Amino acid sequence: MATTERPQIDNGKGLLVSSGIVSSMTLVSRVLGLIRDMLIAYLFGAGPAAEAFVVAFRIPNLFRRLFAEGAFSQAFVPVLSEYKTLKSHAEVRGLVDRVAGNLGVILLVVTVLAVAGSPVVAAIFAPGFIFKEQWDEFRLTHEMLRITFPYLMLISLTALSGAILNSYQRFAVPAFTPVFLNLSLILCALYLRPYLQEPIFALAWAVLIAGVLQLSFQLPFLARIQLLPRPKVDRHHDGVKKILALMLPALFAVSVGQISLLLDTMLASFLETGSIPWLYYSDRLLELPLALFGIAIATVILPNLSASHVTKSSDEFARTLDWAIRMVCLVGIPATAALIYLAEPMIITIFYGGDFAERDVWMASISLKAYATGLLGWMLVKVLAPGYFARQDTKTPMKIAVVALVANMVFNLILVYPLAHTGLALATSISAFINAGLLFAGLYRLKVYQRSRGWLLFGLRILLANLVMLGLLAWLNESVEAWLAWDFWIRMGYLLMMCAAGAGTYLLVLLLTGFRIQDIRR
Repeated sequence: MATTERPQIDNGKGLLVSSGIVSSMTLVSRVLGLIRDMLIAYLFGAGPAAEAFVVAFRIPNLFRRLFAEGAFSQAFVPVLSEYKTLKSHAEVRGLVDRVAGNLGVILLVVTVLAVAGSPVVAAIFAPGFIFKEQWDEFRLTHEMLRITFPYLMLISLTALSGAILNSYQRFAVPAFTPVFLNLSLILCALYLRPYLQEPIFALAWAVLIAGVLQLSFQLPFLARIQLLPRPKVDRHHDGVKKILALMLPALFAVSVGQISLLLDTMLASFLETGSIPWLYYSDRLLELPLALFGIAIATVILPNLSASHVTKSSDEFARTLDWAIRMVCLVGIPATAALIYLAEPMIITIFYGGDFAERDVWMASISLKAYATGLLGWMLVKVLAPGYFARQDTKTPMKIAVVALVANMVFNLILVYPLAHTGLALATSISAFINAGLLFAGLYRLKVYQRSRGWLLFGLRILLANLVMLGLLAWLNESVEAWLAWDFWIRMGYLLMMCAAGAGTYLLVLLLTGFRIQDIRR
């Protein structure tokens, strides 16, 4: 029979262990990402060249998160899980081949059009450069776009590979893959930059090189589970049609955060020079806990939720969602508090120096505080949206996303005048909680999510632990002037000590109030 072809896959890892694997691999990537951003800030600061690169990198990165890690993965994984559970391995392989073929053709067309029309793309996504007649920034942006945009095709195919590996419980490989982007940017900034007439172009070439490396790295692991794609174009395949039907609404639903960042970039291009890098650097620090915990948990639960839906295990589905929400609250609330309180020390430690001046520190730190207020909201969105996608319902989160996006646009217009770039970050945070609140209300109303016992005591423990943690951080912290006066290694050592002391205190208070690891192990 055909089913004998199916490889034996170990699904025995608990959700907590799988999340830990993803988080540990992501931590390696994010640490390198911080080193890369420190280097970029030191070499290029927040000036015109840095602004141009941020836009040229953010545009393909936005589409990557829209198509690849966002809508595509959320539509593809539930269908792949259904095929994996109910059909033969040969049929799974046929689905993968046809998805790779169709996706590849679409990406090729989009890439060719974007590269050919790079000045138009740059004008759409950064109209402020034209409005303010910053022609050198505009030229740098659209010329670098010709180099960076093909990254979309490469990284989207990488995301397809990663989604397959995640569905087969191979979480470590996709989580480690972003390391190649950070290594490429670091090495090109150090060693390619001196040989180029326009040094900033070293970063654009680094992005393209990284795309090739990331895709190449994952292919042997796909071959190991007998799912290395042999692309075939077939729009009439049942699985492909189902994915496309799910993907179109999901395209918008999962991407409100990225669209919000894009709106921030567009409006920031009208503000003073430096606004785009200030938002970029503060968003990069926000991405650290979001990726380590929110995205890691969401990555792990989606295949499990999809499998529970296929096997009609509604109780297991609800328990998985409840576990994910508890985990987000457990790590998201202290991460939010720490990011807000330690905003200036973090920005000073990581970015201050070279072309990144004291004023840049202040401007980036206030936008970091504004972004950080929405961290818990974005983490909840990451774990609540799979509750719909796993049930192959992409229309409901799309409608919710429309509401959140409209709210973001309204608050952008209200807050950008009095608060400038900080108002854009704050509007994004407000929209995150609107999105998360509506997603939660829908799941609760449909009884897809059912709250488990012990939430009140769990919440009180988290509240007390956070208050004690903040008290300790306030006692340990030094003035901004002291942070600025220290050299890099003293700043880094003291910041790491504060973070370790805060995290240790938080965990100790939890344990002293009766919290046990068994309470969240799955």
